Amino acid sequence: MKKKKLKQQFLLQELKKLFCIMKLVFFFLLLSSNLVWAGQTYAQITSLDLDLKNVELEEVFDIIRRQSEFEFFYNNDQVNTSVKVSVKAKNADIQTVLEQVLPDIYEYTINDRYILVNKRKEAGTELSPQPQQTKKTITGKITDVQGEPIIGANIIEQGTTNGTVTDVDGNFILSVDENAVLHISYIGYLTQKINTVGRNTMQITLQEDMQSLEELVVIGYGSMARKDVTSSITTVSAEKLNVGVFSDPAQLLQGKVPGLTITQSSNPNGSPSITLRGASTFRDGAAQEPYYVIDGVPGMSLALIAPDDIESIDVLRDATATAIYGSKAANGVIIINTKKGRAGYTSINYSAYIASDEILKNWDVMDGDQLRRYARENNITLVNDLGANTDWQKEVQRTGWSHNHNVSISGGSEQASYNSSINYMERQGVIKGTDMDRLTGRAFMEAKGMNNRLTLSFNINTSITNRRSVPFDGQGQSVLDAMSYYSPLVPVRNEDGTWYEDSGISQNYNPVALIYENMYDTENKQIQGNAKASLEIAKGLLYNMSLAYQNEQYIFSNYNTTQSLIALGMNGKADRSTVNNKKKVLESYFNYDRTFRDIHKLGLMAGYSWEESNDNDGFKLTTYNFYNDALSYYNLGMGNKVDINGLGLGDGRYMLSTLRMISFYGRANYSFNSKYMLQATLRRDGSSAFGKNNRWATFPSASVAWRISEESFIKDLNLFDDLKLRLGYGISGNALGFDVFTATQVYGATGWFEYVTPSGETELVHTLGPTRNANPDLKWERTGMFNVGIDFTLFNNRLNGTIEYYNKSTKDLIADYQVSTTRYPYNWLTANVGEVSNKGVELSLTAIPVKTNNFNWETSLNLSHNKNRVERLSNDTYSVDYFDRANLNAAGFATATQQRVMEGYPIGQFYTWQWAGYNEGVSHFYVYGEGSLRDLYGEDFASKVSKQGDGRYLDNQTGELVTTAKPLYDDRTATGSAQPVLTLGWNNTLSYKNWTLTAFFQGVFGNKIMNGTRAFLSNYASVGNGKNVLASMFDDNLATDYNSHAPSDRYLERGDYVRLSSLTLGYNFGAINEYIKGLRLFVTGNNLITITGYKGIDPEMSLGGLEPGIDNRQTYPRTRTLMLGVNVNF
Repeated sequence: MKKKKLKQQFLLQELKKLFCIMKLVFFFLLLSSNLVWAGQTYAQITSLDLDLKNVELEEVFDIIRRQSEFEFFYNNDQVNTSVKVSVKAKNADIQTVLEQVLPDIYEYTINDRYILVNKRKEAGTELSPQPQQTKKTITGKITDVQGEPIIGANIIEQGTTNGTVTDVDGNFILSVDENAVLHISYIGYLTQKINTVGRNTMQITLQEDMQSLEELVVIGYGSMARKDVTSSITTVSAEKLNVGVFSDPAQLLQGKVPGLTITQSSNPNGSPSITLRGASTFRDGAAQEPYYVIDGVPGMSLALIAPDDIESIDVLRDATATAIYGSKAANGVIIINTKKGRAGYTSINYSAYIASDEILKNWDVMDGDQLRRYARENNITLVNDLGANTDWQKEVQRTGWSHNHNVSISGGSEQASYNSSINYMERQGVIKGTDMDRLTGRAFMEAKGMNNRLTLSFNINTSITNRRSVPFDGQGQSVLDAMSYYSPLVPVRNEDGTWYEDSGISQNYNPVALIYENMYDTENKQIQGNAKASLEIAKGLLYNMSLAYQNEQYIFSNYNTTQSLIALGMNGKADRSTVNNKKKVLESYFNYDRTFRDIHKLGLMAGYSWEESNDNDGFKLTTYNFYNDALSYYNLGMGNKVDINGLGLGDGRYMLSTLRMISFYGRANYSFNSKYMLQATLRRDGSSAFGKNNRWATFPSASVAWRISEESFIKDLNLFDDLKLRLGYGISGNALGFDVFTATQVYGATGWFEYVTPSGETELVHTLGPTRNANPDLKWERTGMFNVGIDFTLFNNRLNGTIEYYNKSTKDLIADYQVSTTRYPYNWLTANVGEVSNKGVELSLTAIPVKTNNFNWETSLNLSHNKNRVERLSNDTYSVDYFDRANLNAAGFATATQQRVMEGYPIGQFYTWQWAGYNEGVSHFYVYGEGSLRDLYGEDFASKVSKQGDGRYLDNQTGELVTTAKPLYDDRTATGSAQPVLTLGWNNTLSYKNWTLTAFFQGVFGNKIMNGTRAFLSNYASVGNGKNVLASMFDDNLATDYNSHAPSDRYLERGDYVRLSSLTLGYNFGAINEYIKGLRLFVTGNNLITITGYKGIDPEMSLGGLEPGIDNRQTYPRTRTLMLGVNVNF
C-alpha cells in the first residue's frame, strides 16, 4: 500500500489508508478478470527510454509514469524507494526495465497499466525479527574485462535494501552483515552474486552480457541495434582511435577499418589521402574521398571538429548502407558522432599534449668533399666551387614542436543536457616556415519537453585556422626539391650578408632564401550551426527536422620580397585573394520504430532534403614594384604596378557558383525475433549541376541477414555466441568535387589585346572565348555494389570478427574527351563514358587472448585485398585509347609520363621504359615501338627483327633482344601497379593494473613506387651544372651514362612495408582527491620502426587518386614523433 510519510492527524492517515485499500481491491478485481490479454498487450507494445545513473528508485518510477500510463503500487514499509540504482534502456519493455532496477529482494506483478511491487518471500521463511548480526565494512573495485572502471554499478546486500553504487574509479564502500552476499549488477553486464564470508576487500570483474548488450549503430537518419544490422558498418569508439599529432580527424582512422586506406602526411598543412574499397572515378580531389556526416548533418567540414570531441565514428562501407545518402556516397560514408552531455552530474575535462617531431630519413646526397672528389675522378668541371660544405637539408630543417589543449564541460538532467569545449592546437613543421595553429569551439545543448515527447537541440561549431607555408610548387622552386639538389659547394649567404643565388643555372634556387624571402599564408574561418527538433507524434512515431548552416572564408596572402628569385625583376610582389563558401541544409524525416509481441521489429523512415551551396565567391589582386618589404602583403596599394594576369579572371576558384539539390528518401527494416532481417532503402536526388536531360537519379538498395546462431542446429554445436550472414546490393552515386558549370557552355577570358580608343590611346582588353562545351546529357557517376559478409563471435565473446566479399562496379565515369571544333565551340567535352571495377575480400578479427584480474591482452587485426580494373574508356560517341598520367619532367625526358589509364589495367598502372642495363657505359632500354626500330634498322626493319610474346623484339642476326639508348614514346610498356595486393592494420592493448600499453602496426604489400626523386638525383650531368647528386653515384651509376636519370622501371621499386605506427604507454592514477576525480598520464611514439626495402625517404605513398605511388621531389619528410600527454577529470 502506497502512503505518503506525512505527519498529520490520525483521521487524515486513516482516510489515506482507506483510499489505498480501495485502489488495491480494484487492482485485484482486475487481476482476476478475463482482461489479462489486454495487460500483456499494453506491456508488450509500450517502449521506454531511460539513461539514469545513481538515482533513487522513486525517481525511476516517476519517470516511467511520465513516459507511459503505468502506475505503481507498493508499501513503503516493505519497499525502500530511496535505494540508488542505475539503468540504461532504449526502446525497452517494462519487464526489461524492472529486472534492471529492482533489487532481487523484490518481486512485481503487471496487470494492464498497474504494477504491484512486493518484498520477495524466501521459501520456508517468515518475515520475523532476526537476531542482530555483526557488521563489517567491504571495500572493492568493479572493472570490465579490459580493466576499465565501471561507474555507477549497483552493489546491494542480498535480502536487504542496503546498497551503494561505484564511483568514477569503480570503487565502493559498503557496511554489511558478517555473512552477507552481495548482488552486483550493471546494464550490459552479467549479474554476479558474491559471498563476503571471510572477505573485506575484493576486485570484481563484470563480463559483458551478450543477450542484453544492445550496441547502437548509426545508419544514417537513425540508429539500429548492431545485431539487427544487415549492412557493412564498422564502428570505432573514441578509445580505439589512433593517438598522434593530427591536423585532420580522418587520420584517427588509419588502419582501423578494413578497406579504408589512409596515407598520413607529416606536413602540418597537408591532408591525408583517403580511399575506401578502391579508386572508382577518373576525377581527383574530393571526388576520390568518402562523404562526411557530422552529428547527422551531411557534408559538413572536418576542420570544425577537434579529435577530443569525438565520441565514435561509424564507417558505412557497402552500398546497402550508403545508398540512403544517394549521389554523394559512392566512396563510402564516414559518420562522426561527437560527445554529448549526460544527466546526473557535471564533468569538466582537460586534456593536453606536447610533442616533438624529428625527421625519419633524409636523402643521402654528397657533401662538398664527396662532390669534389667525384668530379675530380670523372674529369667533371665544377661550377661555382666557393670552398663551402653546406648541408642544405640541415639548413632548412628543424625539430618541430607541437602542443594541444582541450577543455570541455558537460552535464545536465533528464530534461536538459549540455556539452561545450574549446580546443587550441599549434603545430610546427620540420621544414622551417611551415606552421599551423587552430582554435576551435563547440557548444551543444539539448532540452526535452511535453513529457519527453519533444526534444530540441542546438549545436554550434567554430574554427579559425592559420597556415604558414613556403614554396612547394614548381620544379626547382620548391624547398623540398632544392634542399636535395642545391650545391654544397656554395654558402647560404655571401660575405656581404646577401643570399647566395645563381639565376644563371636553370631551376636553381637557394632553399633557405626560398623560406625567408617568400611568405605563403592562409587564414580559414568557419562557423556551422545546426538546430534539430524531434517530436513523438504517436507511440514509436517520431518527426525529425534539422536545419544547418555553414559559412567558411579563406584568405590567401602571398608575398615575394624584393630579394626573392621567384619574383625576379618585380621588386616585391604581393598577392591577396579571398573565397567565401556558404551552405544550407534542411532535413525533414519521419521515423517509425515498433516491436510487436517481442519478436516483430518494424522500422520505417521517410524524408525530404534540401541543400544549397554558394561557393567560390571571391576575388584576387596582385601588385608589384614596392618601395620596400616593410608592409609585405598588408597594403597592396603600396605596389606601383598591378599585374593584370594576377586578377584571377577566368580562374574557377573566384567564380561564384550556386548548387541546389533536392532529395526524397526512405528506408524500411523488418526483423523477426532478431533472426531474420530485411532492409530496403530508396533515394531520389535532383541536382542543378548536371545536364538538363539528367537532373534526377534514383539510388535503391536491399539487404538481408540471417542470424544462423539462433537456429537449433548451430546452437547444438555450443561453438558460436553469435553467427550472422549478410547479403546485399545497392546503388549510390558520386557528385563530390563536382564543378557546377561542368555541364554548361562557359565563356571566359582567354587573353588580351590592345584596343585603340577614339582618342588614340591604347588599352588592354580581355578577349573572350569558349572554355567549356555544354553537355545536356551529363549525368551522375553510378556505383553498384554487391556485398556478402559473415559476422561471428566465439568463446564467450573472447573472439569476434567479420569476413566480407564485395564486387563494386562504377559506370558512367566522367572524363574529358577531345571533340571536333566544327561541331563544338571548344575542343574538349565532358561526358559519361568510363567504367571501373573493384573486387575485394576483407577480414577483421578482435580477440582477448588473456584476461585475468590484473592483466588483459586485447588484439585486433584487419586485412584487406582489393583488385582494381579499368573496364571501359570509350563508347560509340567518345573514344580514347588511354590517358597518360604522372609526368616526372625529368631533364631531357620532359614528355615521359609514368602511368597510363587503360582498359584491362588498374588505375595507377605504371607504363614506363624497361631498363636493359649498360651498353658501352650508357643505360639502354628495351624497344617496344616501331619508331625506335626504324631509327636502328631503317624502314625495312620487319625483316631484321622478330616480335616476342611480351612485346619486345629479337635481333635476327645477333639473337639478342633489341635495345636503344634513345627510347621513344612508344617504347614504354606495363611494368607494375601502384595498387597494393594487401593492406594490414594490427592493434594490441595490454593492461596491467593501472598500466596500459597500446601498440599499433600497419602494413602495405604488393605495390610499386616510382622513385622519381632518386632518378632526378642520379643525373651525373647535374654535377657539371652546379647541382648535387646522390652519394651512391660513386657505385651505382657510371659517369658516362647520360641516361642515368631516365625514368624507367630501374627506379620502380617495391613499396612493401610494415611500420610500428604508434606505441602508447599510459598510467591511470584514478581519483586524486575530491576535486580531481581522474588523472591519466601517457607517452606516445609514432613511426618508431619501419621495415621496408624502399630506397626513398619513406614508403608510405598515396594509394588514392589518379596518380598513386609517385615519389617525385615534393615529398614532405616523414617524421618520428614523441608525445607526452595528460587527461584530467574534475
